[in-house]
Amino acid sequence: MPSLTRKMTKTGTRLRVLATFAAAASLTLALSGCTKLETVSPSSVRNAADTQAGAAGGQARAAGLGTVDCAHTKCIALTFDAGPSENSARLLDILKEKQVPATFFLLGKRHIDTYPELVRRMADEGHEVASHTWTHKILTDAKPEEIREELERPNKEIERLTGKRPTLMRPPQGRTDDTVHDICRELGLAEVLWSVTAKDYKTNDSDLITERVLDQSSRDGIILLHDIYDGTVPAVPGIIDALKKRGYVFVTVPQLLAPGKAEPGKVYR
Repeated sequence: MPSLTRKMTKTGTRLRVLATFAAAASLTLALSGCTKLETVSPSSVRNAADTQAGAAGGQARAAGLGTVDCAHTKCIALTFDAGPSENSARLLDILKEKQVPATFFLLGKRHIDTYPELVRRMADEGHEVASHTWTHKILTDAKPEEIREELERPNKEIERLTGKRPTLMRPPQGRTDDTVHDICRELGLAEVLWSVTAKDYKTNDSDLITERVLDQSSRDGIILLHDIYDGTVPAVPGIIDALKKRGYVFVTVPQLLAPGKAEPGKVYR
């Protein structure tokens, strides 16, 4: 009976998450409407930092950049939404084996609170740990106090588990507006969207997921995947190997922007 209960809980969770993501058929549709969304590209962040560095004597680029300079290297960022899940440990094993850092936008309810040890492991192994809200509420449909609650709860839990407060968040379905921007600014959060999506919430075909990612990938790309779906993690090794053969270097989102930094209240893609 205990195993049956776990299976029923797992199935129910998948159905709820799948229903939530089903509406996000594409980023274009999610962001369509009367309000024009202004986004900032990684290259423009780097260029602005270089300009400031030049005015200050050219010292900023050498500071805090590490071994990857995405101004001169073909960088790409691998990001995962809506975990941790029962698939995340295997994903972390793959990333460790391939020596690839990733950015994780984590959900709170039934995820952070269910797999706290995986949140710690993500941080300990050098990945960027960020927020995807507490319950995946569509923020543009929420009241300001609800938006704050959705963003503050995962921030507090992630900070408690890792010792570091998130500075990045990804709005569910990519839906955002001026109210969300203002509250993110208050909370010290920048919003990160994506330029590559495999739509893995619609298929468990790992080969198709791989094909979609490879077809859309380009320099400074931000790849959106979900490790909660069964077809996604098996696709990751092939995605990594193929992109490395094309000369890409994998980085976290902050590394993609360096020596610039994401500014709270702004949206990056």
